[in-house]
Amino acid sequence: MVLDVTNSRLVSEAVAARQPFDILVNSAGMNRPMKLVDVTDEDLDAVMALNVKAAFYVSRAVARKLLECGKRGAFVNVSSQMGHVGSPGRTVYCATKHAIEGMTKALAWELGPHCIRVNTVCPTFIETAFTADMFKEPGFRDWVTSKIALGRVGRVEEVMGAIVFLASDASSLMTGSALMLDGGWTAA
Repeated sequence: MVLDVTNSRLVSEAVAARQPFDILVNSAGMNRPMKLVDVTDEDLDAVMALNVKAAFYVSRAVARKLLECGKRGAFVNVSSQMGHVGSPGRTVYCATKHAIEGMTKALAWELGPHCIRVNTVCPTFIETAFTADMFKEPGFRDWVTSKIALGRVGRVEEVMGAIVFLASDASSLMTGSALMLDGGWTAA
């Protein structure tokens, strides 16, 4: 379904009108990399709205429906390695991904007794249209790959497999966990 996930009312109405979703992948997100002193209130509000509030709205709506129907489920929140470390020029992004990590842990405890698991995947930089402009900046790719033990950025399919794993019964004992897909970035 096409939906503005930053609109709480629309999210609640759309989810309530459908059968319960037993798998939720919260993957909407954005980044506006810049130095702290250059971040405007609009930048802060936009990144927080999509990266944190939207994930909260969708999780709340899907959880309501699952609880109402007594169904089990699996939530996968797409976080980032930046939810576990800091980085220059990414203050707002890091703050939002740390928030997703905290929300995931709290939801794991709250929803766990109802057999609803909540985990995160935490990718490093992935080759996408979203990151293409960043990699065009001189020296940026070299800086990124110098932080990754495997010496390369990730591919979309490497994230997809982890999401399928967390959504499946293969991860039935996992909740409140962060699955690091960072090529070793956070191992340093």
